[in-house]
Amino acid sequence: MTKAVFIATAEPYSGKSLVALGLVNLLLGQARRVGYFKPIIDYDPAQQPDPHLDTVARYFQLPLPYAEAYAYTRPEALRLIEAGAQGELIDTVIRKFKRWEDAHDFTVVEGSDFVGPGTALEFDANVSMAKNLGVPVILVVSGEGKSTAQVVNAVLTLLRSFEAREVPVLLAVANRVAPAQADDVQALLRGQLPAAVLLAVVPENPDLLHPTMREIRAGLGGELLFGAAGLGNQVDNYIIGAMQVPNFLNHLKPNVLIVTPADRGDIIVCALQANLSASYPRVAGLVLTAGTGPDAPIVRLLEGLPDAVPILAVPTGTFETATRVGAIRSRLTPDNPKKIQLAISTFERHVDVGALQAKLVSFQPVGLTPHMFQYRLLQWAKRARRHIVLPEGNDDRILRAAAQLLQQDVVDLTVLGDPVEVAASAKRLGLSLPAGHLRIVDPVKSAQYADYVDTFYELRKDKGVNHDMARDLLRDVSYFGSMMVYKGDADGMVSGAAHTTQHTIRPALQFIKTKPGVSVVSSVFFMCLPDRVAVFGDCAVNPNPTAEQLAEIAISSADSSRAFGIEPRVAMLSYSSGTSGAGADVEKVRRATALVREKRPDLKVEGPIQYDAAVDPLVGRQKLPDSEVAGQASVFIFPDLNTGNNTYKAVQRETGALAIGPVLQGLNKPVNDLSRGCTVDDVFNTVVITAIQSQQA
Repeated sequence: MTKAVFIATAEPYSGKSLVALGLVNLLLGQARRVGYFKPIIDYDPAQQPDPHLDTVARYFQLPLPYAEAYAYTRPEALRLIEAGAQGELIDTVIRKFKRWEDAHDFTVVEGSDFVGPGTALEFDANVSMAKNLGVPVILVVSGEGKSTAQVVNAVLTLLRSFEAREVPVLLAVANRVAPAQADDVQALLRGQLPAAVLLAVVPENPDLLHPTMREIRAGLGGELLFGAAGLGNQVDNYIIGAMQVPNFLNHLKPNVLIVTPADRGDIIVCALQANLSASYPRVAGLVLTAGTGPDAPIVRLLEGLPDAVPILAVPTGTFETATRVGAIRSRLTPDNPKKIQLAISTFERHVDVGALQAKLVSFQPVGLTPHMFQYRLLQWAKRARRHIVLPEGNDDRILRAAAQLLQQDVVDLTVLGDPVEVAASAKRLGLSLPAGHLRIVDPVKSAQYADYVDTFYELRKDKGVNHDMARDLLRDVSYFGSMMVYKGDADGMVSGAAHTTQHTIRPALQFIKTKPGVSVVSSVFFMCLPDRVAVFGDCAVNPNPTAEQLAEIAISSADSSRAFGIEPRVAMLSYSSGTSGAGADVEKVRRATALVREKRPDLKVEGPIQYDAAVDPLVGRQKLPDSEVAGQASVFIFPDLNTGNNTYKAVQRETGALAIGPVLQGLNKPVNDLSRGCTVDDVFNTVVITAIQSQQA
């Protein structure tokens, strides 16, 4: 079940508020703590609250700490997007949303409003936010002023835009559709929308669309002269009172707003009299232009009327004022509960709330974006603090990563090296390495050195190791760090920035050894692609695995995938798909696939399969139409190290993907290798993953 839903549009004034209010009202009948979150708000909170947040919080009396209910103001978000820092924006939105989500049973997320500058960049940001939050979407399209074909095309185009980014859509709402078009829009869309997407067509309702006199006053910045009691009057029409009285009376319509110069006392008196007459429609109010105010006799007349309609005065001219009136849009505000109740009842009348509830309950997120993956890793690592040893204290990248890890309070660390040299390097780099959660240890001068030598001798004496050999080997930082892990003085080790893979893992193979039932240590990379995270194995350890080893690598990789929140769908890669090819290499993959199915019938696995058939749904359906993996694989098992290593590096370099790893799998305790070309971020991420592995162990 999902704990959130994202309301999205691609245009201003689509009527998202109606959907939001109806949805919150629906959820409050099912959940005790309902939250409301807007990644981007349009108003500076120092000047006024966001109208949507304010309306939801006050009408439903929700305890929404305002500063926590949004991530950015619109100008802040646009500056980041224009600067190419959308990743920073997404990371902050995820962090604030997850904190909000954790505190509530269900959270409604409302996308931005597309009002003002920067709307060309805004749509992609909304799709990215929905994708990275991992929640389903309700789409809202306005039918105001559109033909039937335009409404249908707008809904389908918006839906395809989200589907192209693999963002699941639960409900499409065509809102503010002309009543005469509603049935046609319903029939045409239902025939073209996927069956899994619910549809609601909401006819235009003047009582929801048209502003009140209070909104007219706010929109014009007008001065209220008379009629405060009537500020709730709805304005359905407006006219300019610049003609003679007989002609003027012929143009009155129900709930009309009259815009007239302040010196037209005849129009003012006539309008007030028409409002009292049973022969003419109701007048909503008057706006007196040019800033002079009515003449004194007219004022005296108005002061003697007990029930005058609202009369506003504005400094602008009549034509400019009328133009501004026509541009004023009605909002659902907390001071108009009648209109909010109408919006909720409209939602309930036109949306299949039972079907929507069922979809919310049954929805299971598919896939994991890189931003969400990295957020989860950090949160998981912090669940139970672990102690990680970093043997390469003479490497600047290690020290920079250590400073970040300590600053974010993720793990305890032991850095191996000469304490004086490490301190000098930290000072040169301008790093703060607080002593509370950090030890800097010179292996030979360590109090544990003698004990580690004796332990290693006892473990390896049958292999011809004597005490002198043990003393020499324990001077090596990889051996010393691995022995810390073996003895329980550290929970895991990360090395390899300045050493080969073999140098890093050889000590672990000698005395940490493999888990029961595991005969081969292998590795995976978590490939953070633009919109998803894939698992590549084995790309670092085994040059030419046998079919049996390949099967074991696949099973270990699937377990690693699931352990880190990625549903495993395993593709056993080859240059052939299904039964189309032959040859020793293909047969090895075919045999390995059969072994995986035999040993782990719970896993979804396909092989042999080509990479394009594994990732492209169209190619997958063509080549393997009955496969539950083809076109949607998440775990990719390469037939040999040559293929795997080159593929991960090609994907990393050509797409800009972040490759986290290699993450070793199969050892009794976690030891992980770094590439010698690793970045500070690589070190940081690998330590985080090592901490999580030690928790799971």
